[in-house]
Amino acid sequence: MPSTNTLRQTDITKLIVERVGKVFTLADGQEINAISDVSFSVKRNEYCVLLGPSGCGKSTVLRMIAGLETPTSGTMLLDDELILGPDRDRGMIFQNYTSFDWLTVEKNVEYGMKCNGVPAKERKEMAADFIDLVRLTKFKNAYPSQLSGGMKQRVAIARTLANKPGVLLMDEPFGALDAETRWNMQELMISILESTDTTVVMVTHDIEEALFLGDRIVFFSSHPGTILEDGPVAFKKGQRIGVKEDALVMKGYVEAERHIMALMRSQRPTTDE
Repeated sequence: MPSTNTLRQTDITKLIVERVGKVFTLADGQEINAISDVSFSVKRNEYCVLLGPSGCGKSTVLRMIAGLETPTSGTMLLDDELILGPDRDRGMIFQNYTSFDWLTVEKNVEYGMKCNGVPAKERKEMAADFIDLVRLTKFKNAYPSQLSGGMKQRVAIARTLANKPGVLLMDEPFGALDAETRWNMQELMISILESTDTTVVMVTHDIEEALFLGDRIVFFSSHPGTILEDGPVAFKKGQRIGVKEDALVMKGYVEAERHIMALMRSQRPTTDE
């Protein structure tokens, strides 16, 4: 039997993206419409995956949720508060490793808490908890140069979670990892959601990753990005699968993968762009 857990998410809406558009102005004055009329919502403790072809605006949406970009139109709300810029209630993890080379794992995880004025004793205790959560306790005194790529991403996850963000934003966080490390990191993310109240919005190009991790998948059209489909990953039937290979053999998995591949193919450009 597959290793499963029933979703703990509630009907409480954590994040609302409503009719959002983004237009970029190039150096020559030309305007590029990156995304258009994008709307979706995310529940508390939900793992929402943004999926779609390259250049569809997924990462732009994620950066706007983070407050790193400003929507040209529409609104974004977190806990019913308008998103107007970066804030500690949103933590972001990128594909590139972002640890400070001169700090140990422990000090890296403590860094954000130190900046936010958390007392030394409290932040040391909290750092220990989050380092244990990402299974790096034996390496707490190691420096990033002494860690593998997967370990460095675990440090980034622990450091971000230690700041207790309302939403964890992830932009292709495992894209640079080898296949084995990648699925280990994916399984780690499932365990983190089962042991915390974390809400995740993640961008990926990987269909298999989206189906394994996502409670819901928001699928974007090609440029300019709009939403083609938005719904739960049906074959899981309201459960999270803790082991990657268990998900791959579940009834309905192959059909779900083929459906998303068909969506991807439908978004291929018909002319040179």
